[in-house]
Amino acid sequence: MRSAALATLFGREHSAAPSVAKLPPMDNRLAAPSLMLGNFVVGVCVLAPAGMLNELSAGLAVSIGQVGLLITYGAVVLCFGSPLVSWLTSRMDRRTLMSGILLLLALGNLASAFAPNYAALLVIRLLMLVAAAPFTPQAASTIALIVSPERRPGAIAFVFLGWSLSLAIGLPLIGYLAHQFGWRASFGVLAAASAIVFVLLAVGLPGALRGAPVSLASWGAILRDRRILLLLAVTALTIAGPFGTFTFLAAVLKHFLSADAATISLFFALFGFAGLIGNIIATRIVTRVGALTTTVGFMLSSLAGAIVWSLGAGWFGAMIVGAGLWGLGFASINSMQQARLIAAAPALAAGSVALNTSAIYIGQAVGSGVGGVLVERSMFSALGYVAIAFLVASTLVLLLTRAPNEKLLSRAA
Repeated sequence: MRSAALATLFGREHSAAPSVAKLPPMDNRLAAPSLMLGNFVVGVCVLAPAGMLNELSAGLAVSIGQVGLLITYGAVVLCFGSPLVSWLTSRMDRRTLMSGILLLLALGNLASAFAPNYAALLVIRLLMLVAAAPFTPQAASTIALIVSPERRPGAIAFVFLGWSLSLAIGLPLIGYLAHQFGWRASFGVLAAASAIVFVLLAVGLPGALRGAPVSLASWGAILRDRRILLLLAVTALTIAGPFGTFTFLAAVLKHFLSADAATISLFFALFGFAGLIGNIIATRIVTRVGALTTTVGFMLSSLAGAIVWSLGAGWFGAMIVGAGLWGLGFASINSMQQARLIAAAPALAAGSVALNTSAIYIGQAVGSGVGGVLVERSMFSALGYVAIAFLVASTLVLLLTRAPNEKLLSRAA
């Protein structure tokens, strides 16, 4: 049974709890940082083409839209791969699984650096992302096994700082390296970073760490749970909003601001650092105001940012403010979604968190796919308004996910 503090925070009790192996006494201080860095590398690997959009287009002699498909097709693979591979690997020791994923990423990025053409790079990336599929959901469920129930929301938010850092630091760095040294050098750096985090995970995670195996009955229970399905819909809609713009950010900024490489890197960094700040704030306030209230607040920040971005397109100051507000809410919303899913049904956490990652990649695929269609038709102004529509829909669905005793606008008791 979860503690009273967690019950108060999320407003719903379940008698079932994950079955986990008893951990041997040891120092687990490296577990959360190593998982966070793993999410950082995975995030950069998934989004890397957005950071080197122009360089890949010129180097491989393909259109900007085709480069965007590296993210769209990858998101489709990750969408289906996340629950499937999580199910197939649910009985594996987490240290072996998580470190093994980073080793495969190192090899995949190294192969990408030597890809002879667009088709080869696409195939390499798809195979690499199949291997990466379970990392993000397993990172959330793994840290949930290590820390006490009352610390889970904050710990999960910390692990997901890795995705914010991938936007704040990873993509600007990838973009800079691609501009200065070529896209092959960027993939080489990603291979080295993956190898380093492989070692950290192998050393930092405890052994004999296993969650409850994900059974076919678990998937059925998840699909019958209305609240879980609504939470998954919130994730997909929230992610789809920014990804139409974010995937093609370099082209958007070049169109509206005649932006150079430094300006493009600045916007990537701003979006990412705003997300990092938002995640830190969410970690600090969630135990006081509740995960739902925290999510609503950051959802409104994202919506305000998208509105300012869209209405001020072409004006540098407005686009800076819009990117900051948009980024502030983006990463923290996902962290809260993970925490609410785990609290909604602890016994189903391995499956529901895996499906939430699928929802993330559905959002990426839909957003980047719609964005690609609009960019190919030079409809750059429409991107922001499409994002607003997704975020409005997401906010409305979010309000339907409130549990009977879950606080919304008042302090959690």
